This record gives sequence, structure tokens and C-alpha cells, in this order.
Amino acid sequence: MRIAQIAPLAESCPPRLYGGTERIVSYLTEELVRQGHDVTLFASGDSRTAAKLVRCSDMALRLNPAVKDPIPYHLIMLDEVRRQADSFDVLHFHIDLLHYPIIRDFADRTVTTLHGRLDLPDLKPFHAAFSEVPLVSISHHQRRPLLPASWVGTVHHGLPADLLRFTARPGDDYLAFLGRISPEKRPDRAIEIAARAGMRLKIAAKIDKVDELYWSQVICPLIAATPNIEFIGEINERQKADFLGNARALLFPVDWPEPFGLVMIEAMACGTPVVAFRHGSVPEVIDNGLSGFVVDTVDEAVSAVKEVGALDRAGVRSVFEARFTADRMAQHYLDIYYALPGVRQNAAHLRRAAGRERELHAVA
Repeated sequence: MRIAQIAPLAESCPPRLYGGTERIVSYLTEELVRQGHDVTLFASGDSRTAAKLVRCSDMALRLNPAVKDPIPYHLIMLDEVRRQADSFDVLHFHIDLLHYPIIRDFADRTVTTLHGRLDLPDLKPFHAAFSEVPLVSISHHQRRPLLPASWVGTVHHGLPADLLRFTARPGDDYLAFLGRISPEKRPDRAIEIAARAGMRLKIAAKIDKVDELYWSQVICPLIAATPNIEFIGEINERQKADFLGNARALLFPVDWPEPFGLVMIEAMACGTPVVAFRHGSVPEVIDNGLSGFVVDTVDEAVSAVKEVGALDRAGVRSVFEARFTADRMAQHYLDIYYALPGVRQNAAHLRRAAGRERELHAVA
């Protein structure tokens, strides 16, 4: 199958540091190539892929200080996608909303995975205006605010099975927080949980410009005032296995409708249990009492931290292998691709054309 993957340009595929959507696009692209498909990746020029790369910016926009507005670069990319659209059997978009007006003529052979929150009021009229666009959610909970939309599936994220090594026995004794310093991710809760549990906490997180005030006024003073809290900053893919694998547990104290939460399955791949608050996708991702604990309060989280040692880390890894590998993710997406009306129609046309060609050869 000839497949186009259209990635955001904020990060490379895969990202050098933090980045969820581009990381998933990379894992999906490489797995589809591994399975023998003809894949073209539209992404930043510093991306690394076995697919055909269409360079749509010189480098990841977030890491380019000269870039002030990402929209022009995405529009340039979409113009190139539109010009090449007939070269693909299916086009898979991961860039939220910008492409909807240009795909009306071939929407029936496109898929758009929505990676963000969908409970914002402006999204309802927008999706009502483009009701023909096939959509994929990354959790069942994510789609609740837009139930009338044209959903064609839910596909949980997946990681390459060999990406993060399993750690049967952590080499250290601390709790981990990995992600963004932002109010909805609640690093303040993670600090409180660790302090009340009498545990060390290591925070590996990026600080976006929009969250710099929250960092300087709330989190930085908390870290300074709380013993045994270490801020590491952003870490790359190579550092994650040690950071997550050597932790007693990952804290995921989110306070928003989390669409998926990639770090939860990254921890599970390392065999590290997750203590997560019951918001958004969390109950779909965490098997309570097996791969971690789903909690509702800080008190419950503190108790859960004291119980994670009883969980079998090999069992945590087995949940990852059964539910959250890139192979499983790619297969689910392929099932969706093949079921698209435009893909089915094109396949039928190709079969008829091949049949006519066989008849002509037989007559000759």
C-alpha cells in the first residue's frame, strides 16, 4: 500500500527531546515500512526515517530560534501534500485541523488522528462543517466531546517492542515524573506525593514558553523548599530507559482530560509501574493492580506508592507487550486504511483493471 504520513513540524520524527505526536508518527512510519509498505513521510528536514522523506522545513520548528510562526510552514507542507495526493492510496494526517479544506475531494481515502483534547467549544462547529473527514481517536475517552463526528476507529499508541529495555530490578530508589512542566500535568502533585511518601523524586521535563511563569512562580519554589526533589530537565530517547527503568514508579498525577499519556506505556515497557490519577484515558491504559494503580486523591496516591513494590515488574512489561506495541498499532491502522471507502473503491478498480489485462493477454 502507498501511504503518506503527514506529521507536525514542531519536532523532528522522532523528536530529539520531548515530543509525543511526532514520536508516534515515527514509530508508525517505521513499522509500516518494516511490514513492506511504500511509505512517504512529510516532516521536518532533520527527521530520520526509512521511508521516503519529504522535507517540509529545514529543522524542527520548536528548536529553530528564527521561526516565530509555525503556520506558514505547515501551509507550505500541505500545498506539497495536495500536489502529490494522487500518488498515494491513503493519506494519514496528524496535524489537527489545517488540512481539512484541501482534502474534500479525496477525504474518503484519508485518516486524521486527533492527538489533542477535544472538549474545547470551538471544535464542535468546525467538525460539523467537515463531517466527511474520517477521524481516529487515541482513546475512547478522548472522543466523548465529539461523539457525532465521523469516527472510524480508536487506536491506542504503541512503541517498538525493543525500544526501551526491561529492568527487572531498579538500580535506584526514587519516583519519576516525565513530561511537561504545566498546570494540567500537575508536577506540584508529584512533589507533594513524593514528600508525603518519604521518597526521592526525579523530574525530567521540558518547560514551554507558555509555562515559564508557572515554573518560576510555582514549581521552582516548591522544588527549592522540598528535600529530595531533583529537576533534570528534558531527556532524550536514549536516557529514558535508565530514567524510567530505575524508578520505583512513575507518577502521572494529571488534572485534565488526558487524550492518551505516552509516558505511561514508556514506563510499562521498562517494567515500571504507574501511579496515575483517574482522568481522561488513564483507566483505559492502566490495568489497576497489574501495571500500576489508578487513584483519585493524593492520599490514595501516597498509599499506592507504598504498594507498588508488590507488583510484578515482569507482569507490567507483559501488559505492554500485549497491548501497546508498534506492531499492534500499525495493524489497527492498516485495518482502518483498508476499510476506507476510497481505498476499497480504488482496490476494486485495480482488480478490474488487472482482470481486463489478463483477458487481453489470454486473447493475444
